[in-house]
Amino acid sequence: MSLTALVSIVGPDHVGLVSAVSSRLFDLGANLGDTAFIVLGGGAEFTVICEFTTEMDLETLQNELEDLEVIKDAEISVSRFDLSSPYPASQTITHTITVSGGDSPGLIARLCEVFEQFDANIVRLNSERVPGMDDTQYVISTAVAIPAQNADRCLATISNTTGELGLLYDCVNIKN
Repeated sequence: MSLTALVSIVGPDHVGLVSAVSSRLFDLGANLGDTAFIVLGGGAEFTVICEFTTEMDLETLQNELEDLEVIKDAEISVSRFDLSSPYPASQTITHTITVSGGDSPGLIARLCEVFEQFDANIVRLNSERVPGMDDTQYVISTAVAIPAQNADRCLATISNTTGELGLLYDCVNIKN
């Protein structure tokens, strides 16, 4: 019987965390699907969809991961994952959009509202503080799927919004 599992690990960041977890999953016979890793402050989050064609159960998978020294202080969640797609989410991405500049409270909410207004689906979103020369800079990177009929208006609205806030805006059209 095959198993598709969602593994989520949240805990202190350590060099070798991704290597240790992905190696253990490989040793257990997992084929890794969509995977995300991010450092959040002093912590880290690693989330992965694992497909097993060999015999595997959730309890054994949980126990095997808990035995890894590098994530001994992490919260480990293992659950069945039954949400499948005929293609990876990355194949639906039409645009990558980067917004950067000084602090602008509410910016992520405003960008997401624009995406929603134009039926754009956020596939990935990353926001981080980056030390700058004079002050802290923020960089928001998104990968989105914007319906072709809405793309020009959506991108113009984002450009106008970021321009009003004095932020830099860059867009790459992936589908052209």
